[in-house]
Amino acid sequence: MIPTEQLLSFILASTLLCLAPGPDNLFVLSHSARFGYRGGWLVTLGLCTGLVVHTTLVAWGLAALLLTYPIALQLIQWAGALYLLTLAWQAFTSDHPGVRQQQPEIRGFQLYRRGIIMNLSNPKVSLFFLAFLPQFVSNDAQPMSGQLMFLGGVFILIALIVFAAIAYLAGNLGRWLNRSPGISLWLERITGLVFVAIALNLMLGSVGIPD
Repeated sequence: MIPTEQLLSFILASTLLCLAPGPDNLFVLSHSARFGYRGGWLVTLGLCTGLVVHTTLVAWGLAALLLTYPIALQLIQWAGALYLLTLAWQAFTSDHPGVRQQQPEIRGFQLYRRGIIMNLSNPKVSLFFLAFLPQFVSNDAQPMSGQLMFLGGVFILIALIVFAAIAYLAGNLGRWLNRSPGISLWLERITGLVFVAIALNLMLGSVGIPD
């Protein structure tokens, strides 16, 4: 077992990381304001599903292989950025009545899938876990893979709680803002800008991938 003091340090560090402004927080915030608490919750579940994948990659040692293939990292990030730019375009054009009528209704699974794609399109999450999780592994407890999965699970639980709180607050605020067509339009614009910002972060972040 991981020592209690070491585990508490990990919980504190993970909580601070989840609370710090970042792409995932903004993604949950924008979707919650636009689609309500339920939409933000589904996006949160998708993001946490992606974190399960990243944790598994680290525990199995597969994340270390990503460092060997920087081109693969860049391709994944650029694909994710392109997806986000597509979402941004939909948000920017949703004020036109004709376009709004042509766009299909966004269902729950689509929001859940958005969260998964958003998380998995950033392979640096795996690299972050690769650097972060082993710092809290106990040398006296075995096996290491089990400890990494446990720590990853704790991190995911914390992320789930933090993102759900953001979704609740932003969802209630968005429900009030959406009562006004003018404010609703600007909310769509802001959502589009958030998607563009996250996409740029992915594209510019790929430049820093080590060779």
